[in-house]
Amino acid sequence: MFNKISNESLNLIEENIKVIQEHFPEAVSEGKVDFEKLGVLLGQEEYHDVNTTYQLTWKNKNKAIKNVQVPSKETLRPDKSTSVNWDETQNIYIEGDNFEALKLMQKSYFGKVKLIYIDPPYNTGQDFVYPDDYQDTMANYKMLTDQMTKANQETNGRFHTDWLNMIYPRLRLARNLLQDDGVIFISIDDSEVANLRLICDEIFGSTNFIAQVIWERAYSPVNLKKHFSESHDYILCYAKNIDNLICNGLKREEEGLARYKNPDNDSRGPWKASDLSVGPVIEEKVYEIITPSGRKVMPPAGYCWRLSKERFQEFVKDNRIWFGESGNNVPAIKRFLSEVKSTVTPMTIWKYADVGHSQEAKQALKKLFDDKAYFDYPKPVKLMKRILELYSNPNTNDIVLDFFSGSATMAHAVMEMNAEDKGNRRFIMVQFPEKLKENTEAYSNGMKSICDIGKERIRLAAQKIMSEFSSEDLDLGFKVFQLDSSNIKPWNNTDAVEDLLSHLESNIIEGRTNEDLLYEILLKIGLPLTAPIEIIDINRKVVYNVAFGSVLLCLDDDITIDVVNEMLTYVSEDIETKVIFKEIGFRDDTAKTNAIQTLKKHGIKEENIRSV
Repeated sequence: MFNKISNESLNLIEENIKVIQEHFPEAVSEGKVDFEKLGVLLGQEEYHDVNTTYQLTWKNKNKAIKNVQVPSKETLRPDKSTSVNWDETQNIYIEGDNFEALKLMQKSYFGKVKLIYIDPPYNTGQDFVYPDDYQDTMANYKMLTDQMTKANQETNGRFHTDWLNMIYPRLRLARNLLQDDGVIFISIDDSEVANLRLICDEIFGSTNFIAQVIWERAYSPVNLKKHFSESHDYILCYAKNIDNLICNGLKREEEGLARYKNPDNDSRGPWKASDLSVGPVIEEKVYEIITPSGRKVMPPAGYCWRLSKERFQEFVKDNRIWFGESGNNVPAIKRFLSEVKSTVTPMTIWKYADVGHSQEAKQALKKLFDDKAYFDYPKPVKLMKRILELYSNPNTNDIVLDFFSGSATMAHAVMEMNAEDKGNRRFIMVQFPEKLKENTEAYSNGMKSICDIGKERIRLAAQKIMSEFSSEDLDLGFKVFQLDSSNIKPWNNTDAVEDLLSHLESNIIEGRTNEDLLYEILLKIGLPLTAPIEIIDINRKVVYNVAFGSVLLCLDDDITIDVVNEMLTYVSEDIETKVIFKEIGFRDDTAKTNAIQTLKKHGIKEENIRSV
């Protein structure tokens, strides 16, 4: 018999129990955790009152936690018609509810994402809030895609609760996807920043907090405001593991580099003068200095010299002290450009002059769309590039994820950054296909949803980048996938006899293609959606060779042993190969039995012989 592939996403409860069992095997018996014994092993058996710990609580929080662990029964179907450079690109655009999409990504992208940026609804009273219905996620999703945007009115008694129940489970799933040296950035405003900070402390750990950046998003006041005109948003930054995270820093600006001169033609190159005095006073560092011109100099009142007397003499001998061209100035330390860091440590206030503001971003997007205003509040590309500069690397195939991608600013930034530094970052954008209002300019120009805007923005940005950069190695394409119900019919033991017969005849939903099924299988077995796929014709049967022999799939019918034997020629000794067929894909039971025995004889492990 074949090992059936589950039609559900990664079961996080089972994975968590495996982790506990690995470290504390005596606390797990028959797949169940003995929490009392685990508490003893952790030395915390005396702490039973969970209410004594400091935490943010709200209605249905436990339900949100539990539903993170419920596997998804949906899938992602390929949409080549709206994709660009399908066969070559490593970039992905997913249309669908990000909660389900994140669940579906758990196996294939667990610990694979370097950087996450999200710009979730701010809960201002006008924003769309995902009213998750965990009982029937696909029905809920289809209902939402057919309705207008739902505002979360502040008069609603669950104003904050609804928002917390929306963001909390998504962040828990997102954390799983981060590499050990990964980082997440989250844009937010005053309405939920306090709650979001507490949530992130809980999910990522307060010790992994990096910064609460203030982004100056506006350059002029809104005079209609009664008290204050808000001119900033926040960007929270957390590490997966702060001990593993490395900040690249920011490139030094030309203005800063211009301060380095070399008036004395020092062989060590340009330098700038740095104040020798410092406070508060340390008595042994208060002493008289005699300049080359004979002038006697003392530190200013309340200050001392930065160097001890002996250390100062060493600096003089090494030509690291500058007394001015006349030799009569107050001494200063020479700081050589060659000896300072090539980058600058970022500060927590990001000014619009450096990273752009909201109006600038809106105008830039409008210009890209031939002077059409399709999107109201995009983030500046410069802001996204600042984030990428700090924590992504050009040559390590970093995956950048944005699961509230909106107008796809981050995708634009990734492509532009790669063009500038010859990088190989790749993006995954996820966006709910929220329908546009019919009175909008975007709708009148053929756009039906926010996803249409995002995909077109990526196409137009790619054209612009291509016209500005001549490199042929740029990846300016993207594969589109759409959230949908599983391609595999669910089997219920209580089904009627006629349903059973139908299931035995074909367990694949009518209208679904082998390619639909192929990508569902990749997600179920943990291969990325961009895994290389070679299509092979064997006796007029289509065989998919995935990731250079990692997986061999034949999803056609009427398969014979000859097809199986030919498939084995694509098995590599260096790779553990999985071989997958349809359960009812063989010509007869004899062919199926012979196939299993032949595969095992050629070294394919029994657990790697699978069926759908």
